[in-house]
Amino acid sequence: MPDVLDTGTDQLLCRVEDRVGIVTLNRPEARNALTMDMKQGLARVLPELAASPQVGAVLLTGAGGAFCAGGDTKMMARDGAPPSPEDRKRQLRWEHETPRLLHRMEKPTLAALPGPAAGAGLGLALACDLRILADSAFVTTAYVKLGLSGDYGTSWFLTRLVGPAKAREIMFTGDKLDAATCEALGLANRVVPGSELEKAATDLARQIAAGPPIALRMMKHNLNRAVTDDLETVLDAEAERMVAGAGTEDYLEAVKAFQEKRPPNFRGR
Repeated sequence: MPDVLDTGTDQLLCRVEDRVGIVTLNRPEARNALTMDMKQGLARVLPELAASPQVGAVLLTGAGGAFCAGGDTKMMARDGAPPSPEDRKRQLRWEHETPRLLHRMEKPTLAALPGPAAGAGLGLALACDLRILADSAFVTTAYVKLGLSGDYGTSWFLTRLVGPAKAREIMFTGDKLDAATCEALGLANRVVPGSELEKAATDLARQIAAGPPIALRMMKHNLNRAVTDDLETVLDAEAERMVAGAGTEDYLEAVKAFQEKRPPNFRGR
């Protein structure tokens, strides 16, 4: 895989560094509001990162002082007429596949928020496994203020992260939640000074990406099933994967490295 991936648009950048696929929403002049080109670009590069053995984790962020302002309402208003049924169907496919892939990808996904995440932008951040926020960042669902009900899996992810009652409050009011509130609610895993966000996020992503690929894949399967399946089902799945994991070269390498008091060299085998 090349170090820089072609996304099909300069509004979306993608590069691979130290086994981390870094995807950057790149419309800082519009707070990285999503365009059709950006949606198509995400649908193009995320499957490539998911399939590449050279990538151990994916980090999604935004250029400039924002993460993503959601859909580009100014562009929608300027365009006037609603999209054709064919265009809308294609757009919905991109909108559905992106959060689904971020959540189900067999690799850890992280979102680094240098600033606001609203609407679909919040949905993208919530679809990731972990979120690191700059202390000046805030999030908002925003849909209710536009007369819309929400998309990008926002209702599903919010409900599982903060609980049904709080998710309803956040959706119904569209209030802004600052970084400290996000951390208290469990929406943010870490909050750091804005000047430290890039380093903190990439360091965490690199740490995770250096881990055992097979174990991380199975771990993510377990964690995803834990929010939808009952305890007995999860216990059975965990047991099966523990047995499978104990038969990998990575496990033997980890045991040997522990005995030799050195870092393990995982190869995903």
